[in-house]
Amino acid sequence: MLIRTGGDGFQHPLSSDITPREAYFSRRLWLTAMAASGVAWAGREAFAQGSARPNRLAALPGQRSAVDGATSAEKLTSYQDVTQYNNFYEFGTSKSDPAARADSLKPRPWTVQVEGLVNKPGTFDLDALLKLAPMEERIYRLRCVEGWSMVIPWVGYSLSALIKRVEPQGSAKYVEFVTLADPKQMPGLRSRVLDWPYTEGLRLDEALHPLSLLAFGLYGEVLPNQNGAPVRLVVPWKYGFKSAKSIVKIRFTERQPKTAWNEAAPQEYGFYSNVNPQVAHPRWSQASERRIGEEGGLFAKRRPTLMFNGYEKQVGQLYAGMDLSKFY
Repeated sequence: MLIRTGGDGFQHPLSSDITPREAYFSRRLWLTAMAASGVAWAGREAFAQGSARPNRLAALPGQRSAVDGATSAEKLTSYQDVTQYNNFYEFGTSKSDPAARADSLKPRPWTVQVEGLVNKPGTFDLDALLKLAPMEERIYRLRCVEGWSMVIPWVGYSLSALIKRVEPQGSAKYVEFVTLADPKQMPGLRSRVLDWPYTEGLRLDEALHPLSLLAFGLYGEVLPNQNGAPVRLVVPWKYGFKSAKSIVKIRFTERQPKTAWNEAAPQEYGFYSNVNPQVAHPRWSQASERRIGEEGGLFAKRRPTLMFNGYEKQVGQLYAGMDLSKFY
């Protein structure tokens, strides 16, 4: 983004409360298998944290994802920070503006129109989208282009589930995402920071990658308005602005679509915008990042930024042979 300046004193269990021997050993076998697969205890702890609801909004549980790379073992960023420190310029340019102003957003009723080079175009209401595929919890790292990061337990399913439903034609090479632009709901639209509506895009193979997430919730609940309710994109290996919020239209195209930040400042925000510590932003280095919520605040020790935000093993092949300093 552009930077503007819970008798004997004991409670004895009933026999019905005691875990059956078979279940006990099944659970032990499961734990052993988890350890053998290389999933750290820290990751399981993080998953348990992610399953704990903050009880602020309607529940939206998700099963654990089997997608490679979908569960980071890093400590989660607190719900407070995830929902109070946001970039959502439709509600203002300050990090606190979205939480303060997004009550005006009405996430129901809501529809997403799918059009362009597909065999089955149509309009999906929110309930249809929620039922389209099983909900999963994905614990992703999020890296902002501004040099800060979070770890967030999202709820949703792979975008590919929707893409396959609408059957892209052979000529479709890109997917464009168009977000809501309603001045009555979004006071920030009065600014001229960007040309509204906010638009983003992916190459079709990027959109089809199983890590590309159509998200409807976080921390086991529906998305807060300030985080892109009721449906948004999450592409964890790209800078955060590529993950369009409050989507109302998805269009399949043959040509690379225009995107909001690339149009506003093409020399600073490329179409791909993959997290790359080796390619600096024109006004700051991308070699390190500040993790939101860590002790020290603005002065917290910075951590090295990982290539593709740590998802190189999963997505690096998408860019084989490309000059990533040119296609930034």
